[in-house]
Amino acid sequence: MRTATPQMARAINDRLALDLLLEHGTLTAPQLRALTGLSRPTVSDLIERLQTNGLIEVVGKSGGERRGPNARLYGIVAGRAHVAGVDIRRDTVTVTVADITGEPVGSASREIGTDGPRTASPTYPQHARAATPLAGVIAETVATAAGSRSLHAVVLGAPGMVNPHSGELAVDNGVPGWQPNLLQTLRRRIDAQISLENDVNLAAVAEHRAGSAQGREDFVLLWLDDAVGAAVTLGGRLRRGASGGAGEVTPLGFPEGSFCDLLDAKAVSGLDQDTLAARIARMAFTAVAVLDPGLVVLGGETGRSGGEELAARVGEHLDTLSPVPTQVRAGTVEGNAILNGALFTALSLAQRDVFGDAPT
Repeated sequence: MRTATPQMARAINDRLALDLLLEHGTLTAPQLRALTGLSRPTVSDLIERLQTNGLIEVVGKSGGERRGPNARLYGIVAGRAHVAGVDIRRDTVTVTVADITGEPVGSASREIGTDGPRTASPTYPQHARAATPLAGVIAETVATAAGSRSLHAVVLGAPGMVNPHSGELAVDNGVPGWQPNLLQTLRRRIDAQISLENDVNLAAVAEHRAGSAQGREDFVLLWLDDAVGAAVTLGGRLRRGASGGAGEVTPLGFPEGSFCDLLDAKAVSGLDQDTLAARIARMAFTAVAVLDPGLVVLGGETGRSGGEELAARVGEHLDTLSPVPTQVRAGTVEGNAILNGALFTALSLAQRDVFGDAPT
C-alpha cells in the first residue's frame, strides 16, 4: 500500500484550496478551514505557500473594521496566466481571451478572407483590403484579442473530425484555406500550447460545465444548426473514438436523406414543431439505442430556440422508439457554446499546469 508523502499531501491541499477560490472568488482563512476540513496550521502554511508562489493574494478584508489575519480575503492572482478560445466557422474566426479564473479580458473576430479584425473599437477597419492565409487570420485575431498579454494555452474549435492521436483534422472540413499543417504553422506564430478540437465536442464540454448536462456523467449532445452533428460524453469524459469519429451519426438517416440533409437550418425552416421533433427523435434514437446515455441535449440554434417545448416533443417521440428511459433537454449555455467550450478546455490545461493536477 502506498501512502501520500508530505509533498504530495501539500500539493493536494494547495489544489483543493485553489479550486475553492475559483468556485467562490474570495475566501478568508477560517472559510478555507471550514470548507477543506484542514487544521489552522495547515491552512496558514498553504496560504503562505500559495502567496509566495504568486498564486493568491490579499484582495480585501471581511467583517467591516475587523483586524487581524482572519479578516483578510484571499483571491487568485487572475493575471497569473491567460488562455484563448477560438471558434473557426467557414466564414469567420472569433476569439475570446480569459484570465486563469475564467474572466474574459479581450475578444476579436474577423471574416475569413479579409484584411482586418473586427473589434469593439474603431482601430480596425471593417472593409477587406486583401486576403490573408487562414493561419495568418487566426494568429492575428488571437493577437488582437490578447493585446499585450502572453497566452498559456489556445484551443481551436472547428468543424470536422479531429484525429485524437495527431491532433489534426482527419478529413476536409470545408473551411477556406485550411491546410494539413495548419497547427504546425500556428505553433510557429503563437507562443502557447495550441490544440484543435471538433466544434460539437466543445459545445458538449460547455453544456457539461455550465449548461443542461451539469452533474451528469453520461449524455449525448445533438448539434442542430447550419450544420448537424453529435458529441458523446460517458463516465464524465468526452469520447472521441479511435479516429475522432465518435458521434458522427449525421450520415445516417431516413430513406429520403441523411440527418445532415434533413435537420440542418435550411431543411427545418418552416417545419411544424411535431414534424421537426419526430426527425430529431430518429436521430437521437441512433445514439440512445447503442449508448443508453440517459440524457440527450439539443444544442445549436434549432435546439436552443425550440427550448423545453421542442425538447418535450422530442422526448415523447423518442419514448415510442426506445425501450430505455431518456431525458431530453434544450441546451442552456449562454452565448457561443463552441467558444465557451474552447475556453473551458484551455482553462483546464492552464490550471493543471499552473496549479497542479486536480485531486481525484
